[in-house]
Formats: sequence, structure tokens, C-alpha cells
Amino acid sequence: MIDEEVAELQAGGVDAITAEFNTYEDYLDRQITSTDLYYLEDIELARQLVELGYRGNGEILKREEFESRKEAAEMARKQKLHNKPKKLASAQKDLTGFPLLQALAQREEAVRNGKLTTIIFVRDRNSKGQEVSGYIDFAYRLKTENLEPVFDRKKRLMPKASDLSFYNWETQTSTSNPSPNFQVIADNEAGLLFKNKRDRKIINVDPRARPGDNSTRTEIQTSEYMQVVLYDHVTRRRS
Repeated sequence: MIDEEVAELQAGGVDAITAEFNTYEDYLDRQITSTDLYYLEDIELARQLVELGYRGNGEILKREEFESRKEAAEMARKQKLHNKPKKLASAQKDLTGFPLLQALAQREEAVRNGKLTTIIFVRDRNSKGQEVSGYIDFAYRLKTENLEPVFDRKKRLMPKASDLSFYNWETQTSTSNPSPNFQVIADNEAGLLFKNKRDRKIINVDPRARPGDNSTRTEIQTSEYMQVVLYDHVTRRRS
């Protein structure tokens, strides 16, 4: 496994030495033989002799050069991880007969790459049998929670008190929270509104009103929940 990682890093332009050894001491130790230790009886002395070029094979890197290469290798590794496309939580899932999950799967890639934001309104009964409803920022849930169990149907997508808006109809508990994508505007004559933080457009969730510029309202006909509505907003940067 380690050899495979080293080979992969080399292919990405990272030298094998800093990929293979975690510390400079580990690097020096590889050059020390059991015979060296037998005669020297001191690992630190053996390392010093290797660093000075009296032991080991080939040209030995100085500590400063090793640390510099190590830092460059770590930066390359982080960049590689950053650029690596994330696996879709809905990938290769059979969602036949589950309209909400199908709709979310169709949107997941666009939501992940920022081309689309989707607010999910869900109304249903929780595990205690209480009717709850709420508005969920799909992008934020994807970022903060592993939704693969949801697409595997091992877990239900339910509103939480930490979502954009949450209401428990039995306990009368109500909460609202901004997300990285939306600001909640609750004290308004028009009712509950969400402002997209990227383009500052307003999404109106009142079913009797237009959802807003670049926004669409889609009611999902499903037996999965009592009621589900998706509000899609195509995000455009302000010029």
C-alpha cells in the first residue's frame, strides 16, 4: 500500500524520498546498517555520520533540503486532495419508486459545484410521531452530513432545528438559522423569505406567490413524506 502511494506521488511530480519517509531521522535510519550499529553502539552517532556523508549510499540530503522537499510534497498532496472530485452520495443508487431521492440525485452534482442551490421543504412525522416541517439547505447538508445512508434508504431526510427553518407542530417549537448560502428573512409581511447570499436574490416560498428571479418551485408527488417541495435557484454572481 505504501509503495502504491509513493508511486502515485511520484507520478504527480513528488519525489519518492519525502513521500516514503515521515521524518529526517527515518530517512537517515534507512542508510544505517546493523553492522554500523554493532560497532558504533549509538543511533545518534550513526545518524550524524550518515548526514556528514561517512555512511550510507549515494548523496545524502541535508536536513534543510529534506524539510523543504517534505513541505513541497505536503502542499502537493493537499492540492491533489482539493482537486479530487467528490463522489456523489447518490452515485450508483437504485432510486426507483422514490421520487424525492430521484429529484435530489438529479440535482446533487449541480448543487455541489455551486451552479444550483436547492431548498428542500419537508413536512412529515418524526420518530416520536410529532408533525414537523422545515426548510433544508441541500448544499449545506451535503457539506456537513454524509447523505449516502439517505440515498441508501437507511435513513430519512428530515428537518432539524439547525436547518434554515424548523417547526414542531405539537410542541410549537420554532427555529430559524442562516446557512452559508441563505439568509432567513422571517419578519416580513410577505411571510418567510430566503435571500441567496451569492446573488442577493429573494426566494419566496409562499405557494401563492412567484418564487422569485431564477427560481422555480417543484412539488414532489411522493408517498415518502406528507409533503415535499423543492425550490431551485440558479446562482449567478453579481457583476
